[in-house]
Amino acid sequence: MAASDKLLDRMRRNPRSDWRIEDFKTVAKAHGIDWRSPGGSHVIFMSPSGGVLSVPARRPIKPIYVKLFVEMIGKAGSK
Repeated sequence: MAASDKLLDRMRRNPRSDWRIEDFKTVAKAHGIDWRSPGGSHVIFMSPSGGVLSVPARRPIKPIYVKLFVEMIGKAGSK
């Protein structure tokens, strides 16, 4: 199992953990989701299906952003 798959599985099981924005980028890269960091305090993830999610880059990342990110990955994988 790849490191990105392990991270995604841990995100699904425990969205309240102390996640870093680098973890999100690792999973996004492995699943074909682009991101950009326009210079502010957020990183914007864009899925090929048109979904967009803006995540604050400061820690801790709130569980709602982890859940929305996991949902975005699921939708990108099903397309």
